[in-house]
Amino acid sequence: MPGATAPGATRVGSRALVVDHGPRTGDKVALTFDADMTDGMLASLRAGRVKSYANLRILDLLERERVPATFFLTGKWVQRYPDVTRRIAGNPRFELANHTYGHAAFTDDCYDLPRLPVDKLADDVARTFAVIEPYGGRQTRYFRFPGLCHDAAALDALAPLGVTVVDGDVVSGDPFATAWKPLVRAVLDHVRPGSVVIMHVTEANAAMTDEALPHILAGLRERDLVPAPLSEVLAGD
Repeated sequence: MPGATAPGATRVGSRALVVDHGPRTGDKVALTFDADMTDGMLASLRAGRVKSYANLRILDLLERERVPATFFLTGKWVQRYPDVTRRIAGNPRFELANHTYGHAAFTDDCYDLPRLPVDKLADDVARTFAVIEPYGGRQTRYFRFPGLCHDAAALDALAPLGVTVVDGDVVSGDPFATAWKPLVRAVLDHVRPGSVVIMHVTEANAAMTDEALPHILAGLRERDLVPAPLSEVLAGD
């Protein structure tokens, strides 16, 4: 798994650091995309109820316009979409981060997600790093909780892993959205220098993201804000 020199690496043994955004100076913002995958989502794919949880139109646009982004990957998503993961890892503008193995909750009352026991949390995150690591690319020690749900016990459980927890300060609201314009407003009304924008690449569960993204990118340009890898935004580079 990514070592102590990877972006986001912190001192092993201390409570996991939580960040929402980078310094409010300069002009950089981070576009982050969560790649959720649960057993229920896998069942929907197998049954043909949904076509895909990998929105390739997002990747096409980011690649075409040479836009940096950071992808928070669940282990089960990586295992379901190895070719897409290789595509992400092969782009030097993209960073890879950790979003748990199967998108289970790390606290109670987290959007009806099933709860993992506290003594299983570190193993779940470590397993996900192990799944992602062979793909290479720009590996990080950044981690995002499902639903951004965490408490002191969850943060303490991650202490052996030396990670930085990244929440974010601009929530697009793209899961299960039925129109793209509200997503654009949600981002552009709140984005500032140093912002970390949360979106999703899970096509069937976030069907409007690829339609909103061109307008978000145009709005950032109008505001003289420049997408950059998460590591650069948090470092204030």
